[in-house]
Amino acid sequence: MRRYLPLQYVLSFVFIVQMYVMMAVLAVVFMPAVLLRRETAYTACRTYCRWVRWSARWIVGLSSEIRGDVPEDEVIIASKHQSFFDIILIVSAVPRPKFVMKKELLWAPIVGFYAKRIGCVAVDRSKRGRALREMVAEVAAGRSMPGQLIIFPQGTRVAPGATERYKGGAAALYLELGQDCVPAATNVGVFWPRHGLLRRPGHAVMEFLPRIAPGLEHHAFLETLEDRVETASDALMREAGFPVQEALP
Repeated sequence: MRRYLPLQYVLSFVFIVQMYVMMAVLAVVFMPAVLLRRETAYTACRTYCRWVRWSARWIVGLSSEIRGDVPEDEVIIASKHQSFFDIILIVSAVPRPKFVMKKELLWAPIVGFYAKRIGCVAVDRSKRGRALREMVAEVAAGRSMPGQLIIFPQGTRVAPGATERYKGGAAALYLELGQDCVPAATNVGVFWPRHGLLRRPGHAVMEFLPRIAPGLEHHAFLETLEDRVETASDALMREAGFPVQEALP
């Protein structure tokens, strides 16, 4: 396991502090315009995410790249979720992002306000089956706000090398909305973990994969989605030097 000098921890701390300071600064700067015009919220979020990408490169040595065809139409994006950085990369790239997110985040300062303005869908995960039905109904009712609906099909951040089953939420949205689903793979967790201070230098990638067209049934869709996302994410993690084991035939 590679060891990092104390300086990298110091730089990571500096990066994290400035990241949240800049979140507050940009939130205040954009607030009047966002209150007057909802579209400005997308500009504010994209500006912040691009700042985080830029500062990560120059402060901690973590560069980043978007691969594949960036979706700009009304689609579902079903993405691997390893840390906060994959959210940053997606929002920096797509024009009208909106997330399926846990309900508690609506009460978070700054995040909650901007999440509402860009049309995020809040879900009470403690209700399980009822939450799934409410999510599908809310998304279906919100078709007047076009954009790229982002869901993390495993339901939580999953560390590199760990496994977590793919839940039914992504399939329910796919079947209900009748939209293309764009799988997305990443290796960001190799450099920016779920927890902890250290941000490792390297090259993080978010890759948009070929679309899954409408028409598959629930089980076939989940199998296809999981295979594409996990296979591509494993390849990206190997590219980053993380020792992912090859799947057994």
